[in-house]
Amino acid sequence: MVSMTGLARWLIAAGITLTLLGGFLLLLNRLGISPGNLPGDLRVQTGRMTCLIPLASSILISLLLTLVLNLILRFLSR
Repeated sequence: MVSMTGLARWLIAAGITLTLLGGFLLLLNRLGISPGNLPGDLRVQTGRMTCLIPLASSILISLLLTLVLNLILRFLSR
């Protein structure tokens, strides 16, 4: 069973993470960079079909989530 202190820490970490993620998305939008349109994202258009393969966006999101989750785990292990 999770203690109230552990649950409170988890909720604080989740709130900080969501706040940072929202701020990062706002920053990207102000810089004119939108996920899915980064250099390295593949877009194939033929006739009426469009296929988007977001390679660079996926790598960027993976790196950011790895960093955030490592910070959360370090915060919770104290």
